[in-house]
Amino acid sequence: MISVPEMGEIRQLPAAISRLRQKLYQKAKQESQFRFYALYDRIYRKDVLAAAWKQVKRNKGAAGVDGETIDQIVDQEGGAERLVDKLHEELRTKTYRPRGVRRTYIPKPDGRERPLGIPCVRDRVVQTATVLILEPIFEADFEDCSYGFRPQRSAHQALGEIRNHIRSGLTEIYDADLQGYFDTIPHEKLLAGLRVRIADRSVLKLIRMWLEAPVVDSREGGGPKRNKKGTPQGGVISPLLSNLYLHWFDREFYRPSGPANFARAKLVRYADDFVVLAKYQGEGLQRWIEHILEGRLGLTINRTKTQIVNVKRKGEHLDFLGYTFRFDRDLRGRDWSYLNVFPSKKAVKKEKQNLREKTGHKRSFVPIPRLVKELNKHLSGWSNYFSYGYPRKEKRYINHYVRLRLIRHLRRRSQRPFRPPKGVTYYQQFERMGLIVL
Repeated sequence: MISVPEMGEIRQLPAAISRLRQKLYQKAKQESQFRFYALYDRIYRKDVLAAAWKQVKRNKGAAGVDGETIDQIVDQEGGAERLVDKLHEELRTKTYRPRGVRRTYIPKPDGRERPLGIPCVRDRVVQTATVLILEPIFEADFEDCSYGFRPQRSAHQALGEIRNHIRSGLTEIYDADLQGYFDTIPHEKLLAGLRVRIADRSVLKLIRMWLEAPVVDSREGGGPKRNKKGTPQGGVISPLLSNLYLHWFDREFYRPSGPANFARAKLVRYADDFVVLAKYQGEGLQRWIEHILEGRLGLTINRTKTQIVNVKRKGEHLDFLGYTFRFDRDLRGRDWSYLNVFPSKKAVKKEKQNLREKTGHKRSFVPIPRLVKELNKHLSGWSNYFSYGYPRKEKRYINHYVRLRLIRHLRRRSQRPFRPPKGVTYYQQFERMGLIVL
């Protein structure tokens, strides 16, 4: 029995939808050349749309260009049921049209900003319903080297795979950076990739409408602009589409004529971040990567950030998914080195910035118990992600840093600087307040 992997976010699906996804996955897995002709009516099924709404509501998220929030939908007459009925009818009669995408920006660790495209809530519901139906089909095709935005796969698994490859002797690494990947995916080539498995024209038209949906950018001014390339980073369906497009790179890599055979190389990819590991990075391997990505897929390699490192060489290391891979001397003085894996300097710097914002002067109005609760939640999330490898030194540093920030925060909250009770240190007082230790 072939079992479809379930995404963590959609584990609690109704039994009927789980069975449908199971059947789609089994069909795709058993018949690698099969093209699915009747999927559109499954997308607009009311139970599928209702499950999609619950997923969107659970994920929360901001309003789109129409300004309508999740809370407003819940509070309106008829609530979510009314929205589901309306979307069902629009999709059934093929009168559904997306309302466009709101462009916003979030800061990146290097000081630049990453553009995000936020669809309206109603469009997020339809996109989620589409993912519920399409995901099991393409999951049957995806390669094992892909870890990002996939069921039962995680960044820690990708890190573990890299660690194993390095330990096996693949220490020379092509560390790639794709320039503006989400914004530069060619629509026609992406749709061609979809058509390999999807023959339902209504589904393909639905996806094309989302790809070409007008973008409203308040910074640039003027009217909405239609997308000619890319899939908005922030859209519910974008992770699946972006994985599908780079799947063709994964597949070519592991063909008999690909680097997995002629260079004995290994590929580890997490969304648009990937590394190619080999014993030696020859010109033939590099030319092959550039030919497939730029020549065939029409993407752009950022050569200022793409590099080849040999982690066995003194002074060189690999940074990937917030972690550093580096060979260090044995701490006990023995004549050998070990592969050290720990949070990168950039990751620690980013965490310090987050903690500065959470304990800054603009947060002086927040009650202390609530502030400590927020810090605990944030620190727990950071600690859980950076639990792989050997993070003890970095965690000690963050423990120390957050307490220094909290002391400074407490001292400036009022004209009378905060002081712990007599005979109690600040650290003891923070323990009484419930501040966790990583």
